[in-house]
Amino acid sequence: MARQSLQIELAERPVGDIVPGKTFRQRTLPAPTPSDLQDGQLLLEGLYLSLDPAMRAWLDDRRSYVPPVQIGEVMRGNTICRVLASKSSKAKAGDTVVAMLGWREVGVLPESMVEPPFPLPQNGRITDLMGVLGLTGLTAYFGLVKIGEPKPGETVVVSGAAGATGSVAAQIAKIMGARVVGTAGSDEKCKWLREELGLDVALNYKDPEFRQKFKEATPKYIDVYWDNVGGEQLDMALGRANKFARFVMCGGISQYNAETKQGPKVCTTIKEGGRVLTGMCGQNFFSVISQRIKMQGFIVFDYADEYPAARKQLAQWLSEGKIKRRETVVKGGLKNAEEALVQLYKGSNIGKMLVEVKSPEEASKL
Repeated sequence: MARQSLQIELAERPVGDIVPGKTFRQRTLPAPTPSDLQDGQLLLEGLYLSLDPAMRAWLDDRRSYVPPVQIGEVMRGNTICRVLASKSSKAKAGDTVVAMLGWREVGVLPESMVEPPFPLPQNGRITDLMGVLGLTGLTAYFGLVKIGEPKPGETVVVSGAAGATGSVAAQIAKIMGARVVGTAGSDEKCKWLREELGLDVALNYKDPEFRQKFKEATPKYIDVYWDNVGGEQLDMALGRANKFARFVMCGGISQYNAETKQGPKVCTTIKEGGRVLTGMCGQNFFSVISQRIKMQGFIVFDYADEYPAARKQLAQWLSEGKIKRRETVVKGGLKNAEEALVQLYKGSNIGKMLVEVKSPEEASKL
């Protein structure tokens, strides 16, 4: 019998939280075969699907750094894949590559959407292709090296420090000689940050005394703030910023599903006489002016030409044990991707979150 392939498509644009079985629909179709390939294409099967906070933003019909996923389209996603067949010089059958396969088990892609294979360090594992050595690690590297630029002895605060990107960013900051404070959503995560990753301070933002502890952890104020979460933590960091602090704006996971936004935002005030004033507000937003803060957003694709050199450095740190990693791998196949994505926004993961679409040990079938 011909091989079948599960794919998961966007069924409707969510308002607030993603709802499994409603936001997406799952369909099983005949899998493409080598005979379907044209020149410059590859037939791929997914092994590990990356789940990333940015995915929620891709579901909204608004201007962003990539077009939104359209209703009826296969959900976008980066995947560690095995090459089943190839009509491209980029990779051959049997190679392991990273590609934008999306939420499907088997698919045909043009070579432009496939990264050529690159070697793992001696202590590397296949999931590092999506974690420390993938877009996750590259995002952390370029955000700190190009924008944050921490100096030895400076205070770096990383929000969402137990997540995929935050955990790498925090460790790079330590390598660069900074004093590093991380925030996370559980005592277990904070223990991991302190005891395994070597952060100087780790704070549970759900602690009733979090605000006071945040202040105590930054006695000399904040020189570099890595923003993964936005919202209230961003506003708190603005209030603790040093003069000429650098804010690396990477994400805002606390606000992606929120219908009522928190933290710095656009506010509208109606004055007497009906005059309407619109502008930025938030308890500490004007610290940007008074403390001369640089807030800079970035997308890792901006630095694509520098990926090889950055990967070489990350691989060296990984080999030397200066960067440690942890993954949350959801087993059971692609069908579990919807619920796993919901869990990502609930903070259920430590480190990189992946769905095992197919075990790399399992043989391929065309």
